[in-house]
Amino acid sequence: MLLRSVRTVELLRRISTSSVSGFRTSPLFLQRCNGVQSYLPYGVTTTSETPFPTHISRHCYSISVSPQNENRDTNASAPVSLRRTNNRKITPRINYNRKISRRRQAGKSPTNSPAADAVDLALDSVVKIFTVSTSPSYFLPWQNKSQRESMGSGFVISGRRIVTNAHVVADHSFVLVRKHGSSIKHRAEVQAVGHECDLAVLVVDSEVFWEGMNSLELGDIPFLQEAVAVVGYPQGGDNISVTTGVVSRVEPTQYVHGATQLMAIQIDAAINPGNSGGPAIMGNKVAGVAFQNLSGAENIGYIIPTPVIKHFITGVEQCGKYIGFCSMGVSCQPMENAQLRIGFQMSPEMTGVLISKINPLSDAYRILKKDDVILSFDSVSIANDGTVPFRNRERITFDHLVSMKKPNESALVKVLREGKEQEFSITLKPLQPLVPVHQFDQLPSYYIFAGFVFVPLTQPYLHEYGEDWYNTSPRSLCVRALKDLPKKAGQQLVIVSQVLMDDINTGYERLTELQVKKVNGVEVDNLRHLCQLIENCNTENLRVDLEDDERVIFLNYQSAKIATSLILKRHRIASAMSSDLLIEQNPVTELASSCSVV
Repeated sequence: MLLRSVRTVELLRRISTSSVSGFRTSPLFLQRCNGVQSYLPYGVTTTSETPFPTHISRHCYSISVSPQNENRDTNASAPVSLRRTNNRKITPRINYNRKISRRRQAGKSPTNSPAADAVDLALDSVVKIFTVSTSPSYFLPWQNKSQRESMGSGFVISGRRIVTNAHVVADHSFVLVRKHGSSIKHRAEVQAVGHECDLAVLVVDSEVFWEGMNSLELGDIPFLQEAVAVVGYPQGGDNISVTTGVVSRVEPTQYVHGATQLMAIQIDAAINPGNSGGPAIMGNKVAGVAFQNLSGAENIGYIIPTPVIKHFITGVEQCGKYIGFCSMGVSCQPMENAQLRIGFQMSPEMTGVLISKINPLSDAYRILKKDDVILSFDSVSIANDGTVPFRNRERITFDHLVSMKKPNESALVKVLREGKEQEFSITLKPLQPLVPVHQFDQLPSYYIFAGFVFVPLTQPYLHEYGEDWYNTSPRSLCVRALKDLPKKAGQQLVIVSQVLMDDINTGYERLTELQVKKVNGVEVDNLRHLCQLIENCNTENLRVDLEDDERVIFLNYQSAKIATSLILKRHRIASAMSSDLLIEQNPVTELASSCSVV
């Protein structure tokens, strides 16, 4: 047996050193290999003269393409498999080569595949975006950080508009776009930005840019295992790039840029920096927009699905600006525990979620109550884990149904209250948190008096403490930022961020990172209110109470005003307050007040 194996290996070694063409094989070889036949295409030769090992692998040839046959149907990266003979009919290769020739003459990719079709569709639609941006400094809110440059992708939709990611143009000061095959960059303006959904719309005034450009059409949500091709301009090169993959999962996902949870599609195609804003194409339509990947994992990327894109674009078309995504304003607890359901008088066939907290600014605050059990939303039953049916035996959290509503649109909510079922109509609208999770495209607010720098607490302020801000930032501020709810519209948490040293504030230098509660006995609503209370002070002394009345700042008002101008001059600060405080405006601004829903 060993001798037979050695002879077989020697025979394979002799065959491997010769050029194999057509589909010819040796009868003795077939006899030795028990009917196993090797199919090698035209022009494929072996590249190694090393004898085969005693075990015959399914991948026993490494292949190379002869220069004179480079257009033939070969794959230089995949091994050629050994297959059992089955007398199958081989399609004449000359027909395929003619098909390739016709596609080349038409200016298309020579292969007929989803990736090739995506390239053919996207060449006149996908653009490269060049952004110059400047982020503000939240520790020194009167100045900006250094300028930086970044690149991303985008694609053309109807109406001569370009869709891209919000993080591609966040804090922008200058935006350029370049279409495929052109060396000219054109100036672009940002028409609308939705940071929660990480989408933006650009417009270009240049007529030269729009010559030959085609718009892409938005499609539907792809099913699991459907193939998509991501087109864009990722890092590693300057030309257009295409990666392919299949849909792995469809569910609400945390959007990193906007810190919100909306529907997203997980795919196994590579999405790298620079791909952001590029389309994911399925067939001849857009299935989504590439926007983030999973760090520490290979080929796990996410695209924004078309329902989210359409919601964003429709809002911009109707209102002229981004209108946001609705929220019901409730926090819920799953009711998967049987004892919990019995405790709230639920019958065996009932399912739902328990309300644990309600936002005072929501319409639900005046209708629903804590400990109500939400049974259904718009006649769609909610399971005990908070999910609702979605497509073919898939499930998705009912938050998706809420987020797809238009501002000021009503929803029918059925609840179980003290053992009795009741139905209520609740008006939905976008809700802003007490502590904003982001503040892109705007300068931070500040007010300086007697060297004390007052700012509203925001999560970007906490992010200045570094990537591990949750552990390195002041604990009391972090807890308030993540858990506290606003009690009234326009409310802000105002803090003392730092003290610019002067004789007037000596001894107070450690009173930083503390919340301002009162000024002369009046509770502070927001930074504008604090500014008004101090500027309009008509008493000899000024008292500021901090952090639950545990610390007090006491100043002579006139001396403090004189010191303020000297401190500003010493630190080269142009103004004692940010520009938004200089302009008289209503502090209560409803996000969708100018938008009427039909």
